[in-house]
Amino acid sequence: MSASNDLGKTGEKLARQFFVEKGCQVLAQNWRYSRAEVDMIVKDAETIVFVEVKTRSSTRFGPPEYFVSRQQQQMLAAAASYFCEKISHEGEIRFDVISIVMRPDGETNLEHLQDGFWPGNWR
Repeated sequence: MSASNDLGKTGEKLARQFFVEKGCQVLAQNWRYSRAEVDMIVKDAETIVFVEVKTRSSTRFGPPEYFVSRQQQQMLAAAASYFCEKISHEGEIRFDVISIVMRPDGETNLEHLQDGFWPGNWR
């Protein structure tokens, strides 16, 4: 596995820990639908949250959350629609971004962007 894959997997573990400590129920991790992969799906009270985790070793090219593309947002929206239909969820949903910077010196910064985007309306 490449160093960037290792970094991403470590970031996903940190994000999972963050949501568990917040009292959320993790419904799925690395869930796939068509060409989309949803890093994490959690239940926060009665809201289903679709989470994109972006992990970088620096902010040299911008903060991690800047790298959620419109195409990725559209694929996540399609996956969310299918997931909600599959579990018969008719309540609220949300798209969050967990932005993590893990510097080589060991410093880690995790930022939770609740409602980080709404597909088609971000940026």
